[in-house]
Amino acid sequence: MYLSKTNFLIRSKLLFLSLFALACNEKIPETASNEFVNKVYPLLDTRNSRWFFFSSACRPFGMVNLSPDTEINGAWNSGYRYQADTIKGFSHIHAWQMSGLSVIPVTLDKTETTKIFSDFYSPFSHKTEIVTPGYHSVVLNRYDIKAGLTSTNRVGFHKYTFPEKDIQKAILFNLNTLLGPSNNTAGYLKQDSNKELSGSLVMAPTHRRIKPLTLYFKIKLNSPITQIEQDSATHNYLVLLKSSVQNVLMKVGISYTSAENASLNLQTELPGWDFSEIVRQSQQVWNKMLGRIQIEGGTAADQRRFYTDLWHALQGRRIISDVNGAYPDNTQEQFRIGQIPPDKNGHPQFNMYNSDAFWGAQWTLNTLWGLVYPEIMEDFVHSLMQYYKDGDLVPRGPSGGDYTFVMTGAPATPFIVSAIQKGIVKDSLEFIYQALKKNHMSGGIMGKSGYEHKTDKGGGLSFYIEKGYVPYPLPYKENFGAHEDGAGQTLEYAYQDWTLAQLAKKLHKDDDYHYFLKRSFNFKNIFNPLLGWNVPKDVNGKWKKDFDPYQYENGFVESNSAQSTWFVPHNLKELARLMGGDSIAVRKLNTQFMEAQKLGFTSGTSHAAELHPEYSRIPINYGNQPSIQAAFIFDELNRPDLTQFWSRRVVRRVFSGLSENVGYNGDEDQGLMGSLAVLMKIGLFQMNGGTEENPAYQIGSPIFDKVIIHLNPEYYPGKTFEIECNNNTPDNVFVRTIRLNNTPVKSYSITHEDIVNGGILKLEMAISGPSTELVHN
Repeated sequence: MYLSKTNFLIRSKLLFLSLFALACNEKIPETASNEFVNKVYPLLDTRNSRWFFFSSACRPFGMVNLSPDTEINGAWNSGYRYQADTIKGFSHIHAWQMSGLSVIPVTLDKTETTKIFSDFYSPFSHKTEIVTPGYHSVVLNRYDIKAGLTSTNRVGFHKYTFPEKDIQKAILFNLNTLLGPSNNTAGYLKQDSNKELSGSLVMAPTHRRIKPLTLYFKIKLNSPITQIEQDSATHNYLVLLKSSVQNVLMKVGISYTSAENASLNLQTELPGWDFSEIVRQSQQVWNKMLGRIQIEGGTAADQRRFYTDLWHALQGRRIISDVNGAYPDNTQEQFRIGQIPPDKNGHPQFNMYNSDAFWGAQWTLNTLWGLVYPEIMEDFVHSLMQYYKDGDLVPRGPSGGDYTFVMTGAPATPFIVSAIQKGIVKDSLEFIYQALKKNHMSGGIMGKSGYEHKTDKGGGLSFYIEKGYVPYPLPYKENFGAHEDGAGQTLEYAYQDWTLAQLAKKLHKDDDYHYFLKRSFNFKNIFNPLLGWNVPKDVNGKWKKDFDPYQYENGFVESNSAQSTWFVPHNLKELARLMGGDSIAVRKLNTQFMEAQKLGFTSGTSHAAELHPEYSRIPINYGNQPSIQAAFIFDELNRPDLTQFWSRRVVRRVFSGLSENVGYNGDEDQGLMGSLAVLMKIGLFQMNGGTEENPAYQIGSPIFDKVIIHLNPEYYPGKTFEIECNNNTPDNVFVRTIRLNNTPVKSYSITHEDIVNGGILKLEMAISGPSTELVHN
């Protein structure tokens, strides 16, 4: 029987999983060949991992993110890296500025007991490794131990198959060590019974998370503990087991609040011992989440890459609250245990999260979560607002229950406003508005530059309010934080002010609406009409001399002027007018795309930029957030054909293929780039982040023949929204006609109501657009 390439690849993977599981004496639940979890390729881009990049044995946003570590030094180029051949431990936490609880099973002779404390790393081979969402299996070659890993949200579950020979079996706990971004210190382990352990460790402060955080854990084994030894030099612990034991199961519950809650998390989420069942449940959770979007058409690689991108959009940002709603609050001088209010059933109303910044989320998570996963968006809004209740600021990116002040501006504002405009968040709008407004005024988070913990001058907000722009450089002798790039900050503040103005308008706050709307025009104050670029000004209003628009971070946050000049998502028509009109703006941007194409549309990894400085001078960069909206700007300037053409080119070059070497070509930032890839591939985008009334979605060029979005019935009245692309091929990238529920659509946009009420969007694809001027192959 003939098999399609898609079915052949999937069946080959399933055969390998079955054979390896048999070799490991481990029963892995069978999954249907068409299940979405089988299409995810977790190893994508793992040669370029950050500490929180890679996931395997975890669930969506799980507190536990259990996986092998091959590199443990620092937040960058650490965690699981594909090219490394040595496992240094299995650790439970891979989160923004957080790490902890590294363990590894070992075997040893009696003469090796002391040595093993400092020499326990093991080589491994990818040939005997299985990696899939919710499950990781690998052989530790040094010990001939087969290790299987899975988890619930707050409990890691280990299965170790030791060799049959009569040799000492043990589990080493590396509690006091540098692990990714943080030093783990004060590690402590004690035996509670012949099969139970408990303990804690402290994550030392980092430059970004400036307060210590204690991790508590409770451990249960199915095999008796014969002895615990601690090394005085390394402070590592060795838990000795019977030499006759072969199959060992270990459950590890964690908590950031107390040992009691770690135990409660374990008992509540994982009372049993059926390892295969927990793997099956994890796969089921992932299947349900990934299955919210069904696709037809494209190649096997296209489909696998799509679900890998979607998988990335559902991880990275981690739960920090316990099953009973307790969570760590580090926002004040003294640490406290906070408590999430219960719902009518006595369960916590929402989760608290650890999260990198929402910087750039207006073009990624805002749209994807808001449309496909509204319950996730609501949960995160409640979490952000709880931080405000505790610490008096809505955070940019909290870690360990505290503010990190990562990146710049107030990026949570468009995220929260989008949730409100889409009807996801309906209650306490006045309270939310006042909290967001505080962030935009003196004393708010806008006044803080990156990681500015003790002051609020680096953000330059006082100058922005007084002069209408943030000076570059700031007129101070010292730096207060990072990313003190005045022109870039001005652009971010102006856009975020516009989004806040939309909420003020919704709540009939006319004075505030006009005030923030006026501030949203501040982008005009840094546009130099003689040069045609946004250019930094000093405190006296003088333009920067000998300005180079392609110089990286020359007054712009993680970008150059060529990229960030287009950061006016709320008023592109006015930007085009400043440039001389729509046609001039279109030609300018199209030229930038043609030049960026020569460099692959991205600046690449930091290592690539160091080796090839020209990459940092790229005019459009799809490897970082500041210009990832660029292809859809054409649509706003009445050239949707160029949006369709260039968005397809970017997808083909940047977000296609399955490789450990590349994948996101820059900084994936906890699902932001995965979300962007998903949106570009289904052909929906929101230029202003979905922050206006009844938000609009720009229509791009879907790469699939059919896309079915299953709408959450608790939030939206429609059942499904389908996108059908007739005559769709890699060359037929242009949308000739659009029909929504058999009604012609004249523009290249539809509204949020159009989608969530359900229906079918039919696109007729063609090899040429209404106008092919400026389109270059």
